[in-house]
Amino acid sequence: MAPIPITSPVPVNLYPVLAVSMLSIGLVVTASFFIYEATSSRRNRSLPKELASGALASFFLGFGSLFLLLASGVYV
Repeated sequence: MAPIPITSPVPVNLYPVLAVSMLSIGLVVTASFFIYEATSSRRNRSLPKELASGALASFFLGFGSLFLLLASGVYV
Protein backbone atom coordinates (compact mmCIF):
# COMPACT_ATOMS: atom_id res chain seq x y z
CA MET A 1 0.00 0.00 0.00
CA ALA A 2 1.45 3.34 -1.09
CA PRO A 3 1.61 6.16 1.46
CA ILE A 4 -0.75 9.07 0.93
CA PRO A 5 1.06 12.41 0.64
CA ILE A 6 0.14 15.17 3.06
CA THR A 7 -1.53 18.07 1.28
CA SER A 8 -2.74 21.45 2.39
CA PRO A 9 -6.48 21.88 3.02
CA VAL A 10 -6.18 25.28 1.29
CA PRO A 11 -5.13 25.38 -2.38
CA VAL A 12 -1.65 26.82 -2.87
CA ASN A 13 -2.84 29.38 -5.44
CA LEU A 14 -5.05 31.01 -2.76
CA TYR A 15 -2.15 31.79 -0.39
CA PRO A 16 -1.43 35.30 -1.76
CA VAL A 17 -5.11 36.25 -1.82
CA LEU A 18 -5.61 35.03 1.74
CA ALA A 19 -2.45 36.79 2.91
CA VAL A 20 -3.46 40.16 1.49
CA SER A 21 -7.08 39.95 2.61
CA MET A 22 -6.36 38.73 6.14
CA LEU A 23 -3.56 41.24 6.69
CA SER A 24 -5.79 44.03 5.39
CA ILE A 25 -8.65 43.06 7.71
CA GLY A 26 -6.23 42.75 10.63
CA LEU A 27 -4.75 46.18 9.99
CA VAL A 28 -8.20 47.77 9.73
CA VAL A 29 -9.27 46.19 13.04
CA THR A 30 -5.98 47.30 14.63
CA ALA A 31 -6.51 50.85 13.37
CA SER A 32 -10.05 50.91 14.73
CA PHE A 33 -8.72 49.67 18.08
CA PHE A 34 -6.17 52.50 18.23
CA ILE A 35 -8.78 55.07 17.21
CA TYR A 36 -11.14 53.75 19.90
CA GLU A 37 -8.39 53.99 22.53
CA ALA A 38 -7.38 57.49 21.50
CA THR A 39 -10.87 58.97 21.30
CA SER A 40 -12.67 57.42 24.28
CA SER A 41 -12.24 58.61 27.83
CA ARG A 42 -11.13 56.30 30.60
CA ARG A 43 -14.64 56.09 32.06
CA ASN A 44 -16.28 55.17 28.75
CA ARG A 45 -13.93 52.34 27.74
CA SER A 46 -15.22 48.79 27.64
CA LEU A 47 -12.91 45.90 28.49
CA PRO A 48 -14.92 43.28 26.54
CA LYS A 49 -14.86 45.48 23.43
CA GLU A 50 -11.10 45.98 23.78
CA LEU A 51 -10.48 42.26 24.26
CA ALA A 52 -12.72 41.31 21.35
CA SER A 53 -11.12 43.74 18.92
CA GLY A 54 -7.64 42.75 20.11
CA ALA A 55 -8.40 39.05 19.67
CA LEU A 56 -9.93 39.63 16.23
CA ALA A 57 -6.94 41.69 15.09
CA SER A 58 -4.55 39.08 16.46
CA PHE A 59 -6.38 36.28 14.66
CA PHE A 60 -6.35 38.00 11.27
CA LEU A 61 -2.78 39.30 11.56
CA GLY A 62 -1.53 35.91 12.71
CA PHE A 63 -3.12 33.91 9.92
CA GLY A 64 -2.32 36.65 7.42
CA SER A 65 1.35 36.42 8.39
CA LEU A 66 1.21 32.65 8.10
CA PHE A 67 -0.24 32.78 4.59
CA LEU A 68 2.26 35.50 3.63
CA LEU A 69 5.11 33.21 4.68
CA LEU A 70 3.55 30.29 2.83
CA ALA A 71 3.01 32.37 -0.31
CA SER A 72 6.64 33.50 -0.30
CA GLY A 73 7.91 29.93 -0.03
CA VAL A 74 8.76 29.73 3.67
CA TYR A 75 6.94 26.59 4.71
CA VAL A 76 6.32 26.60 8.45
